[in-house]
Amino acid sequence: MLGSVAASEDVVQDAFLRFDRAIDEGTPIESPKAYLSAVVTRLAIDELRSARVRRETYVGTWLPEPLVTDGPVDPAAHAEAAETLSMAFLLVLDRLNPIERAVFLLYDVFGYGFAEIASIVDRSEANCRQIAVRARRRVRAGKPRLDASRRARDETARRFFEAMTAGDVDGLREMLAADVVVYGDGGGKAPQWTRAIVGTDRVAALLAGVGRQIAELGLVVERHQVNGQPGAIFRTPDGAVTNVFALDILGGRVQAVRSVINPDKLHHLGPVADARALAERLGHRRAPRSG
Repeated sequence: MLGSVAASEDVVQDAFLRFDRAIDEGTPIESPKAYLSAVVTRLAIDELRSARVRRETYVGTWLPEPLVTDGPVDPAAHAEAAETLSMAFLLVLDRLNPIERAVFLLYDVFGYGFAEIASIVDRSEANCRQIAVRARRRVRAGKPRLDASRRARDETARRFFEAMTAGDVDGLREMLAADVVVYGDGGGKAPQWTRAIVGTDRVAALLAGVGRQIAELGLVVERHQVNGQPGAIFRTPDGAVTNVFALDILGGRVQAVRSVINPDKLHHLGPVADARALAERLGHRRAPRSG
């Protein structure tokens, strides 16, 4: 619903506090699941509305918070996670209004009936059916196409990160789609690209430069599943997170690279490095010396 780990945790905590309060006050609750589902959804809708207002002043490209989705590979479970947690899919959901998003997720992803959904979002059953049809049509139109095979995606990602960290421009070109695009989310709080970078040559040169910066700073590249897709967490030698990459891969080629470096979106992954200080260190190393 929210594309934010911190906001999701706040909503769930608030929902359980309300549940405990209702129990203490003697409110009859026949189904804890139904009660909590309704409260969580309503709180999430309120949070989405507030987030849209805050987004109006957001600096640069906004991306969802990266979520590490490593774990045992259950093909069916992984396929569902890969589809509904990918950054590309979350960005499609972000085009829906909060009610559309809630109805779509409750019905299409979580399998709730329209009678339950109607009571949760305070709409009629018929209206919820119409909202679901409209939302599904919009999602289908923007739904990303990604390689279904985790093994194939992971192999492409392995080669991608090896080429990037080696500064291998030609190697990167071979695995980038012609219309590949790189997005960066610094939120105005960390140095990041101000606009999307598009095209094989420009992206290959950019990423090779990132690879050289990684080597200069001694950063460690930890490969992970990020939002159900191949990605990586970049850390300083002492373990602080600098940024996270998530890749979209189709047909064995990288279609998109999304880089999240906004520190507000990384705290759930561990201590966060000072990206501005790291950039200044790079600048000092490259500055010409007098004498």
